[in-house]
Amino acid sequence: EETRLVLAMQEALVDNPGGEPVALPELREIAAQMPAVGRALLALHRRNIEATQRLEALALQLGDGRADADCLPSLQPLRTMTFELVRDFFFAHQNYFNDVDIAAEALAAQAQAQGVALAQWLIERLAQQHGVRAIPVPDAEHDGPGSNHRNYDPSTRVLRFSATLAPGPLVFQLATQLALLEHSALLDALIDTMPLGQDPQARTLARIGLANYFAGAVLLPYGAFLAAAEALHYDIDLLSRRFGVGFETVCHRLSSLQRPGAPGLPFFFIRIDRAGNISKRQSATHFHFSKTGGTCPLWNVYEAFSQPGKILPQIARMPDGRSYLWIARTVSNGQGGYGAPSKTFSVALGCDIRHAHRLVYARALNLDDPDIATPIGMGCKICERTTCPQRAFPFVGRPLDVRENESRFVPYPAQSGV
Repeated sequence: EETRLVLAMQEALVDNPGGEPVALPELREIAAQMPAVGRALLALHRRNIEATQRLEALALQLGDGRADADCLPSLQPLRTMTFELVRDFFFAHQNYFNDVDIAAEALAAQAQAQGVALAQWLIERLAQQHGVRAIPVPDAEHDGPGSNHRNYDPSTRVLRFSATLAPGPLVFQLATQLALLEHSALLDALIDTMPLGQDPQARTLARIGLANYFAGAVLLPYGAFLAAAEALHYDIDLLSRRFGVGFETVCHRLSSLQRPGAPGLPFFFIRIDRAGNISKRQSATHFHFSKTGGTCPLWNVYEAFSQPGKILPQIARMPDGRSYLWIARTVSNGQGGYGAPSKTFSVALGCDIRHAHRLVYARALNLDDPDIATPIGMGCKICERTTCPQRAFPFVGRPLDVRENESRFVPYPAQSGV
């Protein structure tokens, strides 16, 4: 937590143009001796970003003629930072919620004892315990903005789900709905501990996240899944086949195995698109994902797009000297017909180098060779490396070193050979 606080403060101070740079030892002193001050600084930073986003949205609407003075009072504040607050809540719990995980594992054990398919057992439980009818419908009924694989109508107590869902995703959708109905009090108790007040959007988002966590734990029960992961040396493809789920689902679950007394490896998990947008990030350890500094093009999470479907291992070293083993692979989901765009992401799973020998992906790597690690950073603006060949922006922590023969940061550099 202390390491993450230091990195978060370092990132927040990137947006301090003209201010005096704050040295890393000073940030470490704040995190160790005055953590409340550090958290207050991050809260002010979030508030500043949200205010800036409101101003930008207002300027955009006034500038293109789609808004006038009469409608200004109706403009709602942007809530993009809500997602970050909820993610911080998950980070604070190391992406593990013991009561939710145990309840999900008990539910999966009940289904297994009945000897029926898990999806069918969940459908029957929804009907018998909650009076909910689960009805499969064609995908066409889910088309349109905001569509998904599950739609619940509380007035009629009818749950509609996509008829084309495979068994694994179907169990996930059914278990998510069951969590929202059967374990509402448990989810509310956890949400009440979040430092978000009564923000309805934050509470709703957190509820969905916890319900999804419950569903993942039903689909991949803690004890059985951890035992299989250890026996298979965390081979994701083999785990996917054994439990009938996708590559991304296995990675996501591996990042949450932190039960007291029976922990798995502390992984961090990320999902990113070709444009560098991070749509998922989970961490069971100190690793900090950048929110404003971008990411590093030397990271294998980007190389995966050039080799679709292939698992790429990488030993990466951060500017603070810490090294990690990363594996990355693309995942695609094409729901439409011919000509329809598909969703393609790069999914990466990482752990500290000291755990790398327990993973099958480290067998072909010389973990003792210090030169094998690729030097990466959390983004050019907050990365202190001065000799990086991929640097796109200068590091904001020191003055820009402008030389007559250096043109990387000039808006219109001379062409090679001219």
